[in-house]
Amino acid sequence: MRVSWVFDVISPFAYLGRTQLSRLPASVTVEYVPVLFAGLLSHFGQLGPAEVGPKRRFTYRFTLWRARQLGIPMRWPPAHPFNPLAALRLIIAAGSDARAVEVVFNAIFAEGRNVENPEVIEALARDLGIGDLSDLGSVVTKKRLRDNTDWAIGRGIFGVPTLMVGDEAFWGFDGFDMALDYLREPTSFADDEMKRLEHLPVGAARAERRP
Repeated sequence: MRVSWVFDVISPFAYLGRTQLSRLPASVTVEYVPVLFAGLLSHFGQLGPAEVGPKRRFTYRFTLWRARQLGIPMRWPPAHPFNPLAALRLIIAAGSDARAVEVVFNAIFAEGRNVENPEVIEALARDLGIGDLSDLGSVVTKKRLRDNTDWAIGRGIFGVPTLMVGDEAFWGFDGFDMALDYLREPTSFADDEMKRLEHLPVGAARAERRP
């Protein structure tokens, strides 16, 4: 079985989530799909966790705490959010494979490096065997990132990381165990109560906020 792991390197939850992919059954092949999280937020009209002050503080502290609980090294970059475009394009230029994803994520969240710095991107490109940095700005690379993001939006993916198993999306670091259960026994997600949730009516909606 082939699954798609959809991510943006800006996400600390994606950094943690990548380390859990080894728990997938041996029969599962992972396709790594870098997307622009900001594009998902814009399409679905959401704010990112870092755009809500109290949520930002909690998210940063929670992910560091969780990393320590899991024994995963974590050192935050100099500033967050940051512009992830160069790092995402680097992953794509390197083939969007497991090693490229690991190298870039570790640079950001294990080593605390600033991937907005061209010298950092150049060093990572050398590590990944990319000698011509013009590949990062090529039409093909830029289009792949746009296409990935559009594909994710078309599948209803609203956040990162998300693991796509067939037509089912499992969002977030916390959703990984749910994905494992689904892979083991998909029929357990087809009982009457699960089906009812597909069409549960909206009981109330927030009033539009006015200035």
